[in-house]
Amino acid sequence: MVQKAKILLVDDRPENLLALEAILSALDQTLVRASSGEEALKALLTDDFAVILLDVQMPGMDGFETAAHIKRRERTRDIPIIFLTAINHGPHHTFRGYAAGAVDYISKPFDPWVLRAKVSVFVELYMKNCQLREQASLLRLQLEGGRPSADEARESAGLLAELSARLAAVEEQAEALSKQLDETADAAAVATAAHLERKLTGLRRALDALEPGAGTPAG
Repeated sequence: MVQKAKILLVDDRPENLLALEAILSALDQTLVRASSGEEALKALLTDDFAVILLDVQMPGMDGFETAAHIKRRERTRDIPIIFLTAINHGPHHTFRGYAAGAVDYISKPFDPWVLRAKVSVFVELYMKNCQLREQASLLRLQLEGGRPSADEARESAGLLAELSARLAAVEEQAEALSKQLDETADAAAVATAAHLERKLTGLRRALDALEPGAGTPAG
């Protein structure tokens, strides 16, 4: 049974959280509420999330400050953050959101379909990344169990090829997403593409390290 991804919804207004839940319920993932920046940071201490929808205007710790804390933590720095705001103070205000680590910035009232589509991309990438990491971990345990037999070696090689093919499919999907976002020619496209590129590069590097002979000293 495939485990559902968790999506963190952060907003101080209950009606906004209800609206987000109504929009995102069709994704059939686990939606977690937080009514403040402090509550969001507490949730991030124990759970892993595919994406965070973060309201900018909140009393006390606002969205920018909350994002800064998230990005300073090793455990959470790579979680995509989508800022939601009811105000627009122009490009400087938007740039502050990207500088704080957001991968996207959406002004209210937002198009429900657009929001759902953007969130679904990060959920899908998160799920595939989890699957790849799990399979890579199982393969590493198998390889570290001792010198494999010929049959085990062939099985390992086949699994490595399958993992590589699956990762290639994710890379292709990310490339298509980047081209689609490039059409907007805004900072969101640049930030999103850069984030996906970092994640996929790390996965590809980890997979390459599993290849026979990888990391073996020369001589």
